[in-house]
Amino acid sequence: MIVGLLAQVDSVSGLDATLERSLDLIGVFFFALSGGLLAVRKGFELVGVVALSLVTALGGGIMRDLLLGAAPPTAFGNVWYLVVPLAAAAVTFVGHGVIERRLTTPVNLFDAGGLGLFAATGAVKASAFGVSAVGAVLIGVISATGGGIIRDVLANDQPHLFHPESRLYAIPATVGATIIVVAWRNDLYSGGVAVGAAVIVFALRLAAMRWDWRAPRPL
Repeated sequence: MIVGLLAQVDSVSGLDATLERSLDLIGVFFFALSGGLLAVRKGFELVGVVALSLVTALGGGIMRDLLLGAAPPTAFGNVWYLVVPLAAAAVTFVGHGVIERRLTTPVNLFDAGGLGLFAATGAVKASAFGVSAVGAVLIGVISATGGGIIRDVLANDQPHLFHPESRLYAIPATVGATIIVVAWRNDLYSGGVAVGAAVIVFALRLAAMRWDWRAPRPL
């Protein structure tokens, strides 16, 4: 999603564009799986599974691009951003039984993977567009959480971000996006930093689910 733009930014001229593209598409795939699995769990038919996979995978990135004025959004300009979520929808439609048997909470697991990857790539793209530090972190969080919010609303569930009993969700994404922005502004950014930030978000989200970590509530 950010490959073409990054190629034009001198400060990251040595960045491995293939790695960036891979991270973005893996995030799309993970989010599509989470959307498709939720659709199956809700009893949706084929069109519903495909639709929920697509909006979950592409929603956050489209919101980010529109906020940045990057038109048309990459999701509409690169065929892989359609092929990958459709492939994930097919995998989910055919193999959801195997996935559900082998993984305890597959929707949350794949959602956590997409959360980390999109927090990283969203913050990178916002930074490359010259957005302020706070703005870049915010756009990274929107990119990471937007697809999941749309998924839950369409499936008639309360979004994780707003659920009173939710484990940490936006906070891990904020941590990952902040790592990217700090590294970017100190000329320390690299593809390895993006991978590391995504892994940290993923690990924090899984730890929050495992040990029931929650954000503070009003006193």
